[in-house]
Amino acid sequence: MLHQSPTDPAFVQDPYPFYDRARAAGPIVWWGDYGMPVATTAEAVNALLRDRRFGREAPAELATEVPGHLESFYAVEAHSMLELEPPRHTRLRGLVLRAFTTRRIAALGPEIAALADSLLDAVPQDGTPFDLLDAFCRPIPVIVIARLLGVPESMADQLLTWSNAMVKVYQASRTRDDEDAANRAASEFAGFIRAYVARRRGQPRDDLISHLIAAEEDGERLTSDELVTTCILLLNAGHEATVHTLGNGVKALLEHGMGPEVLTPDRIEGTVEEILRYDPPLHLFTRHAYEPVEVFGHRFARGDQVGLLLAAANRDPAFAADPHRFDPARPVRANASFGAGLHFCVGAPLARLELAQALPVLFRRLPGLRLAETPRYANLYHFHGLERLVVTRG
Repeated sequence: MLHQSPTDPAFVQDPYPFYDRARAAGPIVWWGDYGMPVATTAEAVNALLRDRRFGREAPAELATEVPGHLESFYAVEAHSMLELEPPRHTRLRGLVLRAFTTRRIAALGPEIAALADSLLDAVPQDGTPFDLLDAFCRPIPVIVIARLLGVPESMADQLLTWSNAMVKVYQASRTRDDEDAANRAASEFAGFIRAYVARRRGQPRDDLISHLIAAEEDGERLTSDELVTTCILLLNAGHEATVHTLGNGVKALLEHGMGPEVLTPDRIEGTVEEILRYDPPLHLFTRHAYEPVEVFGHRFARGDQVGLLLAAANRDPAFAADPHRFDPARPVRANASFGAGLHFCVGAPLARLELAQALPVLFRRLPGLRLAETPRYANLYHFHGLERLVVTRG
C-alpha cells in the first residue's frame, strides 16, 4: 500500500516522483489515500482502458443515492457519454460524432489562429508582465466552443464560470461549498442550454446545437436531456483540458528554452504530442469491474473501482525513453492523455488543433517570450494545471 495525499503541496507541484515510486511497486498498486488500486504502467493503463470487463458506469446494484444538494449536478451527469456504457454510450457517441465531425473540426483551423492573433493584440506591448492563462489560454477554448455551439461569445465569461464551478466536483480538494456551487451552476447551465435547444428546433442554423438536433441514427435522435448534457460535456471537458494543456505546454517550452523552432509546420505535430505526454491535463480516470477478474496480479470483485494513472503511463520508461525529458523530437506516438478504447475523447481532434494553431501564433507574435515568475500548479487533482502563468514579451 502506498500513501500520498493528492492535496499535499509538494505532490500538487510535482506528482511525478510519486508516480515513479508507484510504478516501481508494480503495475497495479493500492493507493491508500483513495482507498482503491491504481494502474501505474503504460501497459496496465492501456489494457484497462480497452478491457470491456471494466467500465465507467457503476453496476446498477451498487449505485448509491444522489445527495440532495447535488441533485441538479447528477441530473446532468446521468446523460453524459463519459459516464455511460453500451448500449446507451454507443448510441449517444454515434449521434454526437455525426455532428462533431473531423471535417467540421479541421475547418476551424484558420478561425482558431485568427482568434489567437486577436487575443494577443490586447496583451501589454511594453514588456509589462501579464497572466497568459487569463489573456490567452482560457479564452481560446471557451470562445471556440461557444462559436461551435452557436451561443453568443458575450456569454463566454458566464460559460467559464459555470464550467469552473462544475468541474470542482472532481477535485480532491472539493468542499461542501464547492458542491453547492457546482449544483447551482449545473442547474443554471442546463437551463441556458435548454432554452437554446428549444430556439434551434424552430430556427436551425449551421451550428453544433442544430446539427446535434438533426443527428439521427437508426431512427433515433438525442433527447432534450441528452442534448443539454452533451453541450455541457463538450464545454466542460474540452475547455478544462485545453486550458491546462496550453498552460502546461507553454511552461514546458519556456523552461526548456524552446519556441518557434519546434512549432514549424513540419514539427508542430510532434511538439503537441510531447506536450500532451509530458505534462497532461488529466492524471486520474476511474473504471468499475463488471465481473470477478484478475489482471496484472490484482483480483477485482464486481463493482470494484480501479484508478488509471494516465500521467504515470505517459512517463513510463517502457513507453518513452528518458521519460522525464521534454523532447518534441520524439517520434509521434499515441499516449494515454486522451484515453483509449470506447471512451477515447471525442474532443481530442479539437484540442490538438487548438494547440497546433495557437502556439505558433503566440511565439510568432511575442518574440522573446519568457517567464516573469516561477509557475505554480493549482490544487486541482485529479486535473493538473497552473494557477497563473505570468510572462513578459522580453
